[in-house]
Amino acid sequence: MQNSLPTIPIDFVHDLLQGAALDPHLQAACVLHAGIAPALLQQAGARVTNQQFAGLYRLLAQQCDDETPGMFARPLRGGTLKFLCLSLIGSPSLVTALYRFTQYFRLLLDDLHFVLRTQGSRVQVALLPRSAAVRQNTFAQKMMLKLVHGVASWLAGHKIPLAQVDFTHARPEQGSEYVFLYPGPQRFDQPEMALWFDLEQLQTPIRQGQQSVSAFLARAPADWMFVSFAERIVSHRVREHLQQRLEQSASIAEVANALHFSVRTLARKLQAEGTSFQAIKDELRRDVAIQLLTQSRLAVAQIGLRVGFEDATCFQRAFRQWTGSAPGAYRKGQG
Repeated sequence: MQNSLPTIPIDFVHDLLQGAALDPHLQAACVLHAGIAPALLQQAGARVTNQQFAGLYRLLAQQCDDETPGMFARPLRGGTLKFLCLSLIGSPSLVTALYRFTQYFRLLLDDLHFVLRTQGSRVQVALLPRSAAVRQNTFAQKMMLKLVHGVASWLAGHKIPLAQVDFTHARPEQGSEYVFLYPGPQRFDQPEMALWFDLEQLQTPIRQGQQSVSAFLARAPADWMFVSFAERIVSHRVREHLQQRLEQSASIAEVANALHFSVRTLARKLQAEGTSFQAIKDELRRDVAIQLLTQSRLAVAQIGLRVGFEDATCFQRAFRQWTGSAPGAYRKGQG
């Protein structure tokens, strides 16, 4: 089975649309063109795929001529990120590239600055909002954190593990979402939004050239949203193990044994990451089901079987509990 990326909460879509000040009819056309069923915008628990979110992001960026659609007082015109990447690929190391990244945006944005700090064996990239609007817009700040991580990982040629991630807001109810968005130890209620890297991770050479810039930007922001570091994040290891055995409905004892943990140790590690075995299992089933609903023509009952439900009624009941909608609602977004 193809690796299934976690889906994205509908709140991210609302935040994205709110920033892009477009005519409502044009905005609705963008939502449809991205393959998102309009009715899902009214469902609090709805989800979209990484591909749908990235497609909508690109459409809004094109319509607004702003590569961060409406997030800041000054738009980042088309081509801004291309020039950013071109300015970084000649850096002698990743840490130098990150410093140039911070200086690049100091020239472009009035209401958000980045600062790079070295503290012992770690490097911090912190966000410094310089206006009340951006200070209150945590979505814009979190997207810019993802941009830092996405560009750094692209330059390195692999996804860079994070030593730590700091957020200014309180821990959300769905804290497990953040494990996949920001793979690393997380702290909430901090004075600044920031990413922390191990200095050793940033002392490697740049592994990208001009020929790879266009392909990287063509997929944006899909490559930045969710990442997997199976060797570092236990939640990811559990999800990847379950993914290969989704139709078999593996138990926590079976997964713990396969990952060389006791059941108690596995449960404790997952709790420390803000999640649980059952939550990971349900989220994986939900995400695979949504991707099959939006990317295939399989019958709902067949999709239920694919994600471990022999009874179609049980699958539909569980899906509604996960998302607030019946599976058929996701089919209406297909063209």
